[in-house]
Amino acid sequence: MSATPLRTPLYERHRESGARLVPFAGFSMPLLYSSIIEEHRAVRTALGLFDVSHMGEAWIRGPETLTLAQKLFTNSVRDLPEGRVRYGLFCQDDGGVIDDVTLFRTGPDEVFFCLNASNIQADVDWMRSVQEREGLACEVLDKSTDTGLLALQGPLAPEVVGRLLSSDTPLPRPWRFDAVRLANTPVLLSRTGYTGEDGFEIFVGADQAVPLWDAIRREAGTQLALCGLGARDTLRTEMAYPLYGHELDRSRSPIEAGLERFCAFGSGFIGEEALARLRETGPREQRVGLALEGRAVGRPGFPILEGERVGTVEGERVGTVTSGTYGPSVERSIAMGYVPGEYAGVGRRLAVEIRGRRVPCEVAKTPFYDRKR
Repeated sequence: MSATPLRTPLYERHRESGARLVPFAGFSMPLLYSSIIEEHRAVRTALGLFDVSHMGEAWIRGPETLTLAQKLFTNSVRDLPEGRVRYGLFCQDDGGVIDDVTLFRTGPDEVFFCLNASNIQADVDWMRSVQEREGLACEVLDKSTDTGLLALQGPLAPEVVGRLLSSDTPLPRPWRFDAVRLANTPVLLSRTGYTGEDGFEIFVGADQAVPLWDAIRREAGTQLALCGLGARDTLRTEMAYPLYGHELDRSRSPIEAGLERFCAFGSGFIGEEALARLRETGPREQRVGLALEGRAVGRPGFPILEGERVGTVEGERVGTVTSGTYGPSVERSIAMGYVPGEYAGVGRRLAVEIRGRRVPCEVAKTPFYDRKR
């Protein structure tokens, strides 16, 4: 018998707002409130509010915090000032990705990682195992159940957040955070997100998540759309952001995934030697973006085929789709997947097998969407 899904602190608010709830990463989460396209467009043009309290938060504290954090994290830790955020990965010895995470430098001997919901327990267990193996003077604390996380995303987010802050509190700049009072609630306010738009991720005590959610909705009014997992996925796919369990897993490396820039070679992170060798030899496959003809969507697991012939499926399978959707902002079917290097050049013509037919596509420049255009 499957376990009953967990609930975030905002579960009842989702029900009251008519959300369509679905199981995701062990939680009951809103897929949508109105429609995925409406919610997506609200974030691109105005403002969207997401409950992402299913994500995990693991803190490291103690005199050897930075030593442990650098062993765990592919990106550079020691040069990160307090109040800054950095994206990176946890890797196995062989370079396979355990998780992709963000690191927050909260103090001289303190950091925390924001973890993917499906990986919380495995990540925390791994962090503690490395700390014990290395004998480092620090502790790993899992604060996931005590923490709520809201994402307020879209071009109007700075204006709304500014009105909820006290008049003398500045907004954090991108990839920075600060401990502030938002709507008179103590929060950690981070200028980050997973949509490609300006916005904030707001860490708050679980017992204060509902009052803060309500305060944001009151302040934003009709400018705000409540948004679910569906819009979160279309927004991140248009930006070609990887999703753990799709573009990333323990069988994939950051080099294959095109994330080498988030690996600080020479810093001594776990998996560095394997990744350095792979960087020299070149990966067997590479993550690519695909622009499909028509509106048919390539779903995870669909074959990527050599050539572009239309009609019944013929030809060699050369790769696999990992994510796919219709991109409302780019107005076409888009996907990501892995193919051998010789097929990875932008403009290369391929096909995706969809319901027994070849749908022509080409390797596209990513991100698919550019908010500056």
